[in-house]
Amino acid sequence: MIVAASANIAIAVVKALAAVLTGSAALWAETLHSLADTGNQVLLFVGLRRSARPPDPVHPFGHGQERFFWAFLAALGIFLVGGLLSIGEGVRSLLVPEPLRSPAIGIGVLIVAGAFEGYSWWTARSQLHHDAARRRRSPLEHLRQTSDPSAPTVFLEDSAALVGVTLALAALGLDVITGWPWWDGVASVLIGTLLIGVSWLLARRSKGLLLNQSAPLDVVDPLRATVADHPWIAYVHRVEAVYVGPGRILVTAWVTPVAELLRAPAEQLLARVEALRTELLAQPAVAEITITVTVAGPEPGPTAAAPASAA
Repeated sequence: MIVAASANIAIAVVKALAAVLTGSAALWAETLHSLADTGNQVLLFVGLRRSARPPDPVHPFGHGQERFFWAFLAALGIFLVGGLLSIGEGVRSLLVPEPLRSPAIGIGVLIVAGAFEGYSWWTARSQLHHDAARRRRSPLEHLRQTSDPSAPTVFLEDSAALVGVTLALAALGLDVITGWPWWDGVASVLIGTLLIGVSWLLARRSKGLLLNQSAPLDVVDPLRATVADHPWIAYVHRVEAVYVGPGRILVTAWVTPVAELLRAPAEQLLARVEALRTELLAQPAVAEITITVTVAGPEPGPTAAAPASAA
């Protein structure tokens, strides 16, 4: 992330110089975009470092949710620095259009920046596909369901960067061809709108993780199957999981034992429950598990839990 942030700073400086030389609002928007990306890399790095701290009495499940918080701040940075300021610059250019100066400089800078952004996007895309294949998801599903906000943030930022460079290039090219000075302002407004859309997607995912949104079915179903596989369990009423950090879940399960075990000494039931907890805690993703034993049978109706053997 330090290397990526350094590269974004260099790109932002070059874009800013080109914006000064050309007077292009679209180049100013791209400068703000690169500055927002740089700040986001720093925020994600801070979240990565702080989330690695071990559990303590105040945070018994660790500090993993720090990643969600800092990713949310990164989304706000895209919205404020990249989105609103770019739209403001575009509106100013539309109200007071100015002819471009030395557009060839701006076009050259954007082509070079596009090459760097394209390489970064391809790297992020490859990582996304690799992670999605490991989880047996499509890339789109993984973007929507992953508990690590860094991956979707980097991929969506790089995708927006490529589109932004393309819009700025098109604006400069159309200005040279047609002589219509408003292309530049339109491109700046479109870049800002694009960044606001990206920030909304990222903020919504981070918000869900911060508010203990349930883990997806491809995470919960294998846990339910493990619980249901134990012959001493008659019914699995519910198995729920929420993220307490990237790839770390807190699990709760409600089960009804078979009638024979309910009539046996309590020590036998406690031993079975503890053995199940130990088995589930051995999975790297499970931070903690709570098992509630109930004597109630399955609830009637279409939402009733299936017998353990069929779960």
